[in-house]
Amino acid sequence: MEAGLLGLEAAADSELINTIFRAAHSIKGGSATFGFAEVAGFTHGVETLLDDMRNGRRPVTAETIQILLQACDCLREMITATEAGDSFDQDRIATLNGDISLILDQPAPGQSAPEQSPVSAATAVVAAPEASSWRISFEPVTDLLRLRNEPTRMFAELAALGVITVRADLSRLPALDAMDPEACYLSWDIELLGHVARAQLTEIFDWVDPGCRLEFTPIGDVMAAAGVLAADAGAAHAGAAHAGAAHAGAAASTRAAASRQTAAPRAASPPRRSAPPASAAHRSSGESASIRVATEKLDSIINLVGELLITQSMLAAFADGLDTSKLDMLRQGLSQLARNTRELQESVMQIRMLPISFAFNRFPRLVHDLSRKLGKSVDIKLIGEGTELDKNVLEKISDPLVHLVRNSLDHGLETPEQRAANGKSPNGTIELAAFHEGGSIIIEVKDDGAGLNRPRILQKARERGLITSDQELTDEQVDNLIFMAGFSTAAQISDLSGRGVGLDIVRQNINDLGGHVQIFSRTGQGSTVRIRLPLTLAILDGQLVRVGKEIYIISLLAIVETIQVSRDRLSSVLGGSEVFRLRDEYLPVVKLCELFDIEPDSRDIEDGLLVVVEADNRRVCVLVDDLLAQQQVVIKSLESNFKPVLGVAGATILGDGAVALIIDARDLIRAAEQRQRNIHAVRAA
Repeated sequence: MEAGLLGLEAAADSELINTIFRAAHSIKGGSATFGFAEVAGFTHGVETLLDDMRNGRRPVTAETIQILLQACDCLREMITATEAGDSFDQDRIATLNGDISLILDQPAPGQSAPEQSPVSAATAVVAAPEASSWRISFEPVTDLLRLRNEPTRMFAELAALGVITVRADLSRLPALDAMDPEACYLSWDIELLGHVARAQLTEIFDWVDPGCRLEFTPIGDVMAAAGVLAADAGAAHAGAAHAGAAHAGAAASTRAAASRQTAAPRAASPPRRSAPPASAAHRSSGESASIRVATEKLDSIINLVGELLITQSMLAAFADGLDTSKLDMLRQGLSQLARNTRELQESVMQIRMLPISFAFNRFPRLVHDLSRKLGKSVDIKLIGEGTELDKNVLEKISDPLVHLVRNSLDHGLETPEQRAANGKSPNGTIELAAFHEGGSIIIEVKDDGAGLNRPRILQKARERGLITSDQELTDEQVDNLIFMAGFSTAAQISDLSGRGVGLDIVRQNINDLGGHVQIFSRTGQGSTVRIRLPLTLAILDGQLVRVGKEIYIISLLAIVETIQVSRDRLSSVLGGSEVFRLRDEYLPVVKLCELFDIEPDSRDIEDGLLVVVEADNRRVCVLVDDLLAQQQVVIKSLESNFKPVLGVAGATILGDGAVALIIDARDLIRAAEQRQRNIHAVRAA
């Protein structure tokens, strides 16, 4: 519903309005089915307004769309409150109901006074008494029961309104041998005695199929039947009847009660229900403990388990002894076991993968609201919404993306007047893109705004003491200053920006996911923030390295290159540390043997290899004795099983049962920088 309303701003498409109407109709019917009377009652007013819009009786205006978007928010809050067992925000509900009623009370274009909305523009409805006794003629389609409609529940609801007499018409009943047990051949004539409003009858039969015949005749009235043929009302119910057919019986019996409840004067806010259980509170926090899995993914795993059983049977034949003549069969079985295990691992990992659209879908509404608040005209483009990544990564990347999009809206994009003065389209564009690259997922946030103001960034960084006054930086280094803690160029503090909190948290959160972030900017043309993330947090593509007799693992995402040590490119500095000249850059050398107190193969640094690792756009050289294989490893938390260890991100178990520690590149870089600061402090003293 929300996505349709956002699309409606660009073009008032009749099919889009129908889609929004059907969504509201389904929400109302589903809520009534499960007894959420207040949700159903609130949605009824929204549905009435949408019905006027789709039939051309109300214009589609920006004000109306904004009120309907707020109604979407209110519905979301009501459903969340219902799930958690909380009470509703009655003031918000009353305010929105008043706004919607105000629009409905306004005369439509070309009318002198508001008209009562007819069920269909194609049907001329004769005015009926406000409240009366009624004769109802109901001839349903034969598929009534197959569509899960239960007429007796409708009759029970009618009985709650007054005294009814029901007569069944058997004229359509076929011979027994020609009867379809799932078809409905009956029709009914019903007399309802009491003071009943026409709207109450319409509400009860709201879910009947468009092909049926339904007539309401006021008893004792001399006029012709004030009937509504559902065949003529197809425009009002097309799609909605089929979409809600499964709920029709129960919905009909509760909607009238909901209508009566909402029509009565609103009482004081109901007392707050008991506090939600811990599980409900957890669900409402945004992180779901469950995941929906496609059937084909489960089928793939079941097939692979079957293959594993076959392989296990093959290898079990060697349990009693090994015949040398069957060595080839053993090798074949082990090879098949390795292949099945790898495929099973990939299939299991696919279960945790979800499309990034789950994170992207929130941004059209966010951009819509913030652009209105900032007085900017902004279009948003979503690319690669089907790109899949691990559920845990998806949940943790949402907040950093919100920070980046808000930053582009507030700082990156200019106002329409500024853009026009610079020869640009008044409408700015923000693009969110996701795609796979190697073994990682890339997420890009682009805008076509003014780009980064590097002189101002340098000035602010020096004013805040983030860099020294004589420090020379490249354009890339200047751009990345915006990710430093406490940095902000905002002239004044607002609820969107200016407090220096945001982008440093973005980088920290992305780093915690094992990824890294970069920014590229061109003055006057816009900026691009590029995030590289692992596909999953459970498995790591790693490079095995040896230091002495110990094996360590470094993430392939952190490795830039590996080089042979050359003495002429090494320099010693005060304190016994060393730096290595890599092209035009001097990088600190971190010796794992000293960090972890291990006896190396040789004390001569030239006998080792330097692995250049990068994190937070900074690099160091890690000295190791040898490079071994590359392989995927399952990450085990060291902190939860032992304690935090400097320079170690976790551990894994190798094929021979040995435990190997996983190196934390960020910790190594921080340790090297701290050592450099200590050296500078000693020099200054």
